[in-house]
Amino acid sequence: MAFLIIQPIGKRIQVDPQISLLEATRQAGVELVSICGGIGICDSCQIRLVRGQLTAPSQEEQAIFSAEQLSEGYRLACQACALTDATIEVPKESLTTVQRLQIEGTATEVALLPALDWIDISVNPASLDDLRADTTRLRESAALFGWQIQVDPRFRFAPAVLATLSERLRAQGWTGRLVRRGEEVIAFLPVGSKVLGLAVDIGTTKLAAYLLDLETGETLGSAGEMNPQIAYGEDVLSRIAYANLHTNGRDELQGRVVGSLGKMTAGMTQSAGHSCEQVLDAVIVGNTAMHHLVIGLPVRQLGESPYVAAVGEALQVPAEKLGMQIAPAAGVYFPPNLAGFIGADHVAMLLASETVERSESGDTTHPVVAVDIGTNTEISLIFPAAERGEVRVLSCSAASGPAFEGAHIRAGMRASPGAVERVQIDSSTLRYTTVGDQPPVGICGSGILDIVAEMLDNGILDRTGKMRAGHPLVRFGPHSNLRGELLVAPAALTGHGKDILVSREDVHEIQLAKAAIRAGIDVLLDEAGLSAADLAAATDVSFIVAGAFGTYIYLPSAIRIGMFPNIPLARFTQIGNAAGMGARQMLLSTERRQAAERIASWIEYIELANHAGFNRYFMQALFFNKI
Repeated sequence: MAFLIIQPIGKRIQVDPQISLLEATRQAGVELVSICGGIGICDSCQIRLVRGQLTAPSQEEQAIFSAEQLSEGYRLACQACALTDATIEVPKESLTTVQRLQIEGTATEVALLPALDWIDISVNPASLDDLRADTTRLRESAALFGWQIQVDPRFRFAPAVLATLSERLRAQGWTGRLVRRGEEVIAFLPVGSKVLGLAVDIGTTKLAAYLLDLETGETLGSAGEMNPQIAYGEDVLSRIAYANLHTNGRDELQGRVVGSLGKMTAGMTQSAGHSCEQVLDAVIVGNTAMHHLVIGLPVRQLGESPYVAAVGEALQVPAEKLGMQIAPAAGVYFPPNLAGFIGADHVAMLLASETVERSESGDTTHPVVAVDIGTNTEISLIFPAAERGEVRVLSCSAASGPAFEGAHIRAGMRASPGAVERVQIDSSTLRYTTVGDQPPVGICGSGILDIVAEMLDNGILDRTGKMRAGHPLVRFGPHSNLRGELLVAPAALTGHGKDILVSREDVHEIQLAKAAIRAGIDVLLDEAGLSAADLAAATDVSFIVAGAFGTYIYLPSAIRIGMFPNIPLARFTQIGNAAGMGARQMLLSTERRQAAERIASWIEYIELANHAGFNRYFMQALFFNKI
């Protein structure tokens, strides 16, 4: 048997080398499009081999794929079998269903103050009596129509604009919309054209993008995709290793993300009735590794102690340099990074939640914890420091790992149709709901969290995570896991005809993940001289949960397993993809960019590995305590 990892689903299965990958994925509950029924005469079940070895390409595959595509790992699932342990990537076009991606969050309106301004002008045509250069007459017209400019070198045209300016000027009848950033003209569009902006949150697992009208602030479109870098590793350390070990690894990782963003942008602009050349400003947030990889910065130092970023300050990078499929003279703003494992996405989350600003203004007088849950979980504690007469912000990064996204869980998967997402155990009965109300094929993060909490409430687990015998849903023995396993769904009810089980090893993965998060929270509270009681005593929200996973978790389950402190539910709020909302704010307002940079300057980063109390808190958090 070979071990197969299916990305970006996050599904891990054992496969028989005698059956095709199409059949293997179907048995795992991952449905691929197969128009021809699996005989190899269409190209609908395309996959790409990332690691491992498959059977040699068939004649059918050689007829469909070029030699270059075959060398890049492209295959037909119906024609290939796994000869060794392997990782494959399934394009979304090959999937019959799509994953659920949380791209929206709690939005706050901001006053419009974009980084660009624009003006519609008309120009006197060139003639034998007027031989001035096109740029000279455009400068003169811009001044006449209201721009306060001086005809000197500070007012200039971007080279990308000059490359097509003369042709556009004449094709548009000597009229147009000039768009500038500072003293540089970055576009010459038809009169009345929409000036658009792009806000992006690059997560380790997902990409979220938003198309905005910079004149009205209206969101014209949004899109979510799995981060294609998943095929190179579930977590940032795996991708850093890939970039370091392969000659063109960094370029390859950068190209995959930028390529996906290009497709997302094209889809949104087309749906809105516009073009990519109208996208003239962009803001991108992400953790430090994603930030470095999309810009093309070195990442080796992020994977080696003491794990420092190449750059911490905010950056403005030309879109053309990044290879982004928007206006070539557009700029891309990257907010500051905080440390090797806390990036601009956390700054954007704090900006969108306004926790720091409310504390600064005195609107919030109690401590607030803000947690953005992901493969790396970023945590901040915002509290008024009376002795200093100011607000303090303490932050850390907890290596929670990919368990909450289904990785390292035997039946784990991401939140795709058929994933068990909510669970209740009542005596000898286990009830569940699945994403899309489909037959169950695996368990996503919120589901495994519920299962562990329900097992605790029903006496199936002791405080160490060990399973107890005697419950009708738990079995031990030579034909099952000797350390115990819980039956979630029998084979007769599943979408792939196999039992869905949770083992002691699965529980241990959750213990490690939740202990990392809880220890990070406790370290910050300890560093501030506070406790969970101070959060519970608040009269308003004191615990903010952000991120895609944080959107769907059942908070009582997170409290029950000890991941979050046992404080009243009324003190919690779940705000969705706040990093994406912060990116949108910074796209619409330069004042919000300044606010983000100010927040970043206040943050005191605590490296958990160096904190004297971390190991003690982590060991305590591994146990399940009574609530």
